[in-house]
Amino acid sequence: MMLEALKDKLESTVGKQLYGYQARAIEEIIGRMNKSTETYNLLYQLPTGGGKTVIFSELAKRFILEKGKKVLILTHRIELLGQTSRMLTEIGVENKIIDSKVKVLDEDKDHWCYVAMVETLNNRLNDEHIGFDNLGLVVIDEAHYNSFRKLFKFFEKQNLLGVTATPLSSNIKLPLKDNYQELLVGESISKLVDDGFLARAKTYSYDVNLKSLKVGINGDYTVSSSERLYGNYFMQEKLLYAYEEKAKGKKTLIFNNGIHTSLQVAQLFEEEGYEIKHLDNTHSEKERQDILTWFHEKPDAILTSVSILTTGFDEPTVDTIILNRATKSLTLYHQMIGRGSRILKNKKEFTVIDLGNNARRFGLWDAHVNWPDIFRAPNAYLEGLYTDDEIEETFVYEMPESLRKLLRYDDYPHFKMRDAYMEVTRLGKRPKDAIEASLRHHVKVLAGVAEDEFHAIELIDKLDGDIEQRIRDYTKCISKTTDNYRQWLMDEYQRKLRQLVRQAFED
Repeated sequence: MMLEALKDKLESTVGKQLYGYQARAIEEIIGRMNKSTETYNLLYQLPTGGGKTVIFSELAKRFILEKGKKVLILTHRIELLGQTSRMLTEIGVENKIIDSKVKVLDEDKDHWCYVAMVETLNNRLNDEHIGFDNLGLVVIDEAHYNSFRKLFKFFEKQNLLGVTATPLSSNIKLPLKDNYQELLVGESISKLVDDGFLARAKTYSYDVNLKSLKVGINGDYTVSSSERLYGNYFMQEKLLYAYEEKAKGKKTLIFNNGIHTSLQVAQLFEEEGYEIKHLDNTHSEKERQDILTWFHEKPDAILTSVSILTTGFDEPTVDTIILNRATKSLTLYHQMIGRGSRILKNKKEFTVIDLGNNARRFGLWDAHVNWPDIFRAPNAYLEGLYTDDEIEETFVYEMPESLRKLLRYDDYPHFKMRDAYMEVTRLGKRPKDAIEASLRHHVKVLAGVAEDEFHAIELIDKLDGDIEQRIRDYTKCISKTTDNYRQWLMDEYQRKLRQLVRQAFED
């Protein structure tokens, strides 16, 4: 298509009305590129749900009109490929998808924009079967993924625009600042929420001991160690309890770190009478579509998944996101929660249930993040995150109301380990006398509600959280907090508690 005819078509086709911040972003990006006399690599950050695809599609149209040069848009997921192509078509930009079916790209005068998968394009470029004439701009969607780096050598004469919600490289050894000259930060999550463009998140965190998790070579927790932790009975019960307490009857999306765990979650919820489906990357395209259609149509649907829905998935009716996993990836944390942030007329808020200490590690989803600092010094940011041990030190156990009533806990004076320790120290007694005082308190509570010795022993298991909190407080008092020592104290405490309960009933 000749340039004049193309301009007439582009100018006569109007897409969706841009929001103010989206229009400003396009002006800023164009302005930065115009200031540079040479090719310019710019990275643009905007939160999930802010409309990155809308922005770079309109930018592509504007670039073609003003520069008379072609645009290439790269993505790493097949779902994003189709979404981007449809968006471009809506605003009048005829585009060609370069997928596995395209083996050769001859001289192409009809298309001024191309949309390609990174792996497919890399293969074609290396085989020299594809070349681009008059190409002026390359847009990289989800630019934090390191897989795009292999293509940069083919586009040294073009302007590059990377777009991402989290400008932190998926490979910390290869920071984004090595490939982009500048970071342009868009609207923050909190601003988009306040202005009514994103739903507000209500986050509920349930403390989880992550000591058994192992970190793999990619810097995140391994699937195998996550499967062992989140597949155990205690964690499955905690998940069910959290759902029933905060999300029952609402459309819920559950993220897991392993297929086996997700299947166990589906089985658990089915046994409790809930309608739930499981989805992972082994499902066929038709199975996936059938499941997502069911999820869209059923108001109280529960969908348990593994990784597959973190990008390229848009379901505004999701009301609750459950992070049934821990992650050390800030990007993944934002992607998972972002799946619930789309607004509707009757949806201004959504619920986040965190079962991986993620909010303690990264902060709340809408908290301020200093993206320029992260872009300049990613290692410093990662090293400054709380470790799992440091996070665990902040845990404060709160006994469930149902257990308080069962044990008639409020009938007895509240026991504080720190106060007990201060008292025995003041009296010149041994530090462990504080533990003896705690044991006497627990025995008194159990003896007051148990029908017999065997009933009391059963109730001890329900005190695990309370006992762990008291032991943690005690080790803080004596400044001795090694894992082995704390575990030994826990085991010894429970052994003595059983022994003292038996004695109490014998007496």
